[in-house]
Amino acid sequence: MSGGKGKAEGTTDKLEEFGEGILYDIKMKRNPKFTVTTRTRSNIKYDDKDGFLRLGNSKEEHSFINVAQAKRFMQTVAIAAKCHDFVKQNLHTTIRGLFYQLKYSLGEDIDENIFNEQSESNPLIEDLEVALGIKREYMHLNANRKGVLAGNMKVIDRFGDDRIEIDTGKTGRSGWAIPSDVDNDIEFVDVKAKYVIVVEKDALWQRLNEDGFWKKENAILISPQGQAARGTRRLIRKLADQGLPVYVFNDGDAWGWYIYWTIKTGSMNLAYIGRDIATPEARFIGVTMADIEHYDFLKNLTMRATEVDIKRAQEMLNYPWINRHKEWVAELKKVLETKKKLEQDTLQGPRLTFVDDYIREKIKNRDFLP
Repeated sequence: MSGGKGKAEGTTDKLEEFGEGILYDIKMKRNPKFTVTTRTRSNIKYDDKDGFLRLGNSKEEHSFINVAQAKRFMQTVAIAAKCHDFVKQNLHTTIRGLFYQLKYSLGEDIDENIFNEQSESNPLIEDLEVALGIKREYMHLNANRKGVLAGNMKVIDRFGDDRIEIDTGKTGRSGWAIPSDVDNDIEFVDVKAKYVIVVEKDALWQRLNEDGFWKKENAILISPQGQAARGTRRLIRKLADQGLPVYVFNDGDAWGWYIYWTIKTGSMNLAYIGRDIATPEARFIGVTMADIEHYDFLKNLTMRATEVDIKRAQEMLNYPWINRHKEWVAELKKVLETKKKLEQDTLQGPRLTFVDDYIREKIKNRDFLP
């Protein structure tokens, strides 16, 4: 996807059609309403053919003349109107900024604000995305940046009136900060890497960057710095679309594995854009419970799994997109049986540069999980 005037015009048109539909209902003395695909867990499906989570076909109607829905309806219309202003003015803000734009009183004689907490506005932004078929980035709403990259490629960033070319192989120790929107006015060119390696923790990313791992291996090195934000997941998807294999290197516990699965299949809360942010072809190179048997030094470096770790592992065993893989069932059951886990940092035990050897060996031997 590429940004530009066409996207802005399309977004403006959809927002205006949304508002005009409500005005037409009022003019015709009908109950103003709009329809949205239901974002409940029961309406989230695993697309077996394409390998990602998506929304099903269940719909729900949001109307104004409904005591249970009136406030949410009004709040959604307020968000749409404000986003229309942002697009027309060609100004961007964060979802936090939008909340403050709308955190004001309904009137002098009404002791109530449009929004009191951001937890009220966030799900309504998602409702609007689903109802109009527009990603929030096209409505000029960004999230906080999260994620860093280094590697053999260039980024063309059209920012304001400038066209900036960024060589992500020349960003030093800090790397290139991945923006929340990697579609509009951003282009990835001159991609010369052989593969993408996604490293859960920033500390391990820094270790590999200092070693020049991505230079030696001709790779693109990414850290989502924990759970991957949607901008980072979208970037991984775009790189996979260019034919690059994607390998993920996370902690050997249910949380690290869950982060992997959100990259691979998308997540339930973002199932409405699953096709755009999931990378089903991604493979998990570690850390795994099987590594404990393969690398003797790890036997003394395990940690005790917490109750939260155990609960998450049990939940993951119930997900059909995970328990269809016998390798993953074995890994999760091993956690439940031994109540142990491994951090990826343990691979620095023999020597700091062992992490490099571990990744090389895993990829060379195709020793990874689906």
